[in-house]
Amino acid sequence: MYVYILRSEKYQNKDYIGITKNLKERLTIHNSGKMPHTSKYIPWRIEVAIWFRNKEKAFAFEKYLKHGSGKAFTKKHFL
Repeated sequence: MYVYILRSEKYQNKDYIGITKNLKERLTIHNSGKMPHTSKYIPWRIEVAIWFRNKEKAFAFEKYLKHGSGKAFTKKHFL
């Protein structure tokens, strides 16, 4: 599973954190406008993608990045 961070090319202060098995397909979906949460900030580019063999660890890391100190970690190390 990939945990990924997207950054809007048009709105540089807009980021999106997600998880997927197929990173290329997921980026295409985000950029197609089919996802309500991200459609108004297209186009998106992949800023960071981390592969996890363990699905539970991937979900835990995604959750961490989206909350509390994980947000600060993301800004300091990835963006």
